[in-house]
Amino acid sequence: MADPWLHIIGIGEDGLDGLTPATRAVVEAAEVIIGGNRHHALVGAAQAERLAWPSPFDAMLETIDGLRGRRVVVLVTGDPLWFSVGARIGQAIDPSEIIYHPQLSAFQLAAARMGWSLPDVETLTVHGRPVEQMVAFIQPDARLLVLTTGAETPAQIAAFLTERGFGKSRMSVLAAMGGKDEARFDGLAEDWDHTVPAFNTLAVECVAAPDAALLPRVPGLADNLFQSDGTMTKQEVRAATVAKLMPMRGALLWDIGTGCGSVAIEWMRAARYARAIGIEPRADRRSMAAANALALGAPKLALVDGTVPDALAGLDAPDAIFIGGGLSVETFTAAWAALRPLGRLVANAVTLESEAVLIALHKEYGGDLVKIATHRAEPVGRLTGWRPAMTVTQWSLVKR
Repeated sequence: MADPWLHIIGIGEDGLDGLTPATRAVVEAAEVIIGGNRHHALVGAAQAERLAWPSPFDAMLETIDGLRGRRVVVLVTGDPLWFSVGARIGQAIDPSEIIYHPQLSAFQLAAARMGWSLPDVETLTVHGRPVEQMVAFIQPDARLLVLTTGAETPAQIAAFLTERGFGKSRMSVLAAMGGKDEARFDGLAEDWDHTVPAFNTLAVECVAAPDAALLPRVPGLADNLFQSDGTMTKQEVRAATVAKLMPMRGALLWDIGTGCGSVAIEWMRAARYARAIGIEPRADRRSMAAANALALGAPKLALVDGTVPDALAGLDAPDAIFIGGGLSVETFTAAWAALRPLGRLVANAVTLESEAVLIALHKEYGGDLVKIATHRAEPVGRLTGWRPAMTVTQWSLVKR
């Protein structure tokens, strides 16, 4: 095990004064200090070579690794391992070579200012990430703490809330917490008009109107929430499909024949940091899938133009695969070979020909084969009757 040579130090608005004596001594003894402009300003006249964050960040990882053998300090805001670059550096450099020095995080400070218990709060970051990803967390009575991208982010989030019937939600922007310039801005989402500092943390207390959109993170969103040309996995079947796919934190789904993206989007909403790649040869359907992903809080849905099995080449190995279109023995064989151990595969069929493929594959590979039939109550003249949807044959199995 190598001796630690790299110190990643969380620092607050109070600069060196907020560090423990031991951590302050590390900063003062450093040969190289790396950080943003505001971090360098917070440590004042500490004697060391100064390096600023580059863009892209990966270039700095090479720079840091090249400093091995010197006394190196990386300055970050708050907790280095909570939505911070410390985790990314720890992936590139052996953690045994790093000492982390945590400071109070923006989440802890914001929760204290709001009087909120952190276990009862959703902590999110949209810093350097699509703001739309917070949409999945808009729920009645939810409390959100959000690390923002800049001064414009609170207004964007206020618009998301208002559009979905949460305009009465209470919002507080907290800036420069713990410093002499600490500031707070309060208001409602529907009439938010504050000009706020670029570096801020947003607290949201979601308040739903009687007609607010209810978008739970469990699968089974209403069909009318998706743009579609009518070819999509319908609500009840989609709920059963996603349940069989078993969304898990950070897991990757291949959605083959993604259509309007309904299954991939529900997968991504159901688990933190779940990823999905939708393979769809039609440009109009890829466009609908992209629009649905933005509207429903899954902006990182990746879309691939192509047909299977050729389009699967070069993609990251998946943890789960859904075959909703383009089903064939050849497609299954390529997908199954790529699936990681303990991966889940689900294939749905509505035609007799596709059903015959599933029956043959089930006979060879096992798994669960079920038939899903749904009926909806609809008007029949002045009365009401049951209208059946197309029956779906579903095959699912786990790769052991």
